Amino acid sequence: MEVFEEYLATIVNLEHRSRAEEVLTWVTKKFPNLKPKIAWKQPMFTDHDTFIIGFSVAKQHMAVAPEKAGINRFSEEIVQSGYDNTKELIRIPWASPVDFLLLEKIIEFNILDKADCSTFWR
Repeated sequence: MEVFEEYLATIVNLEHRSRAEEVLTWVTKKFPNLKPKIAWKQPMFTDHDTFIIGFSVAKQHMAVAPEKAGINRFSEEIVQSGYDNTKELIRIPWASPVDFLLLEKIIEFNILDKADCSTFWR
């Protein structure tokens, strides 16, 4: 989690910081083979130098960016979790619980789907 310390320190709202830290710690522990890094001033995780998932914070939500393929694959589950999304990100409102099972499915999907990917983005 050292790689994310400076980023987390920039989150002024302590509840939001705690939630972001919880999610990033969970990914780190659940998927120890993923490499945590900061790129484009945001925390993300990669596998064999290809993007798997990224996170960012906004006033009303935490954003999860699994690329379009991950959102398309899990669009129904995203809505069932009470989240909304764009083509590139999922918004988890700060007042809503984090659906860690959904995050796990999305990350596992991206790891498998990008196993032979030789570029950072799809």
